[in-house]
Amino acid sequence: MSDRARTAAHSPTLEDVARAAGVSRATVSRVINGTRNVDPEIQRTVRDAVTATGYVPNRAARALVTRRADTVALVVSGAGADTGPPDADTGPREDGSVHGGEERDGDAGGPLFSDPFFGRIAAGVVEFLRPRGMHPVLMLAESPAARDQVFDYLRRGHADGAVLVSTHAADPLPARLVEAGVPAVLFARPPRPLPVSYVDLAHRDGARLAAEHLLARGCRRVATVNGPLDVLACQERAAGFQDAMARAGSPYFPSVEGNFTLESGERAMAQLLARHPGLDGLFVANDLMAQGALHVLREQGRRVPEDVAVVGFDDSSAARAARPRLTTVRQPVERMAAEMTRLLLEHVEQPDRSPASVIFEPTLVTRHSA
Repeated sequence: MSDRARTAAHSPTLEDVARAAGVSRATVSRVINGTRNVDPEIQRTVRDAVTATGYVPNRAARALVTRRADTVALVVSGAGADTGPPDADTGPREDGSVHGGEERDGDAGGPLFSDPFFGRIAAGVVEFLRPRGMHPVLMLAESPAARDQVFDYLRRGHADGAVLVSTHAADPLPARLVEAGVPAVLFARPPRPLPVSYVDLAHRDGARLAAEHLLARGCRRVATVNGPLDVLACQERAAGFQDAMARAGSPYFPSVEGNFTLESGERAMAQLLARHPGLDGLFVANDLMAQGALHVLREQGRRVPEDVAVVGFDDSSAARAARPRLTTVRQPVERMAAEMTRLLLEHVEQPDRSPASVIFEPTLVTRHSA
């Protein structure tokens, strides 16, 4: 007998696992196939037996039985997409939207891999899936043709469903997936009503925290750098900040719109200082733009926070890389991505489950900039 045949003859089987665990073969099969309603203690016993025996499930055979691919697609739809007018900027936004053309480098996924937001999404998805023996497939739908390919891949069942970061308001992919019955969960509330689950942040409350912090520091000549205001999350942040300022008796303050990049933060800060040189407080709708604003303040000899206090939004790696380190409103992106994945797997197991929304609460992280 050859070594290969001898190894195959001694490969652990379901029966070996059942004997080691002291349960039936059917129970082992239910645990391995992820069937619900198996006692957690029995699940642990079976998994320990799988490890002890070295049993490796036949994933192809399992897929025939369960009709599951045991794969989740992490889809970023729209980053780099040529969906706007010729001069439109389509670089990615921190909250899952796009604006402005000079940031595009022409490489598919170029902006994606330079933005900390997308890395945090991926980390949260992987962290949730790994203990379950599953892994995500990263799919970029950065053009209409690529979007069609992603849709066809998902419709054919090559993945069990999609966690979807849609990067522009007019993206047709979420609606197409819903119409095709493909399980999907969105990062951020869709701009138009759609029967799909999503995870989002209470953006107004986060902006209110920023306003209250600047006011408590004694800032009275406050300005803002908004994200693109055709994006729902940016509208919510701007409205939350304005409401808090109005309640404090300051209904008007200057603002400039950026596009969630460091460079747009630099441009916005230069414009604000030129028009309002006496400003003493600044709220910026994401950390990358706030980092750019800090560059300009330093170049123009403004001390932070003594002359100008600055608060960002997201608590991304840019907040910790900034100098001084950035006070910011934390958006728990990793936890939000993990929750997206949990919701998706529930939809896969229960196809008739109603859409659900999970809204996370922001917190203020105080560092040195304010």
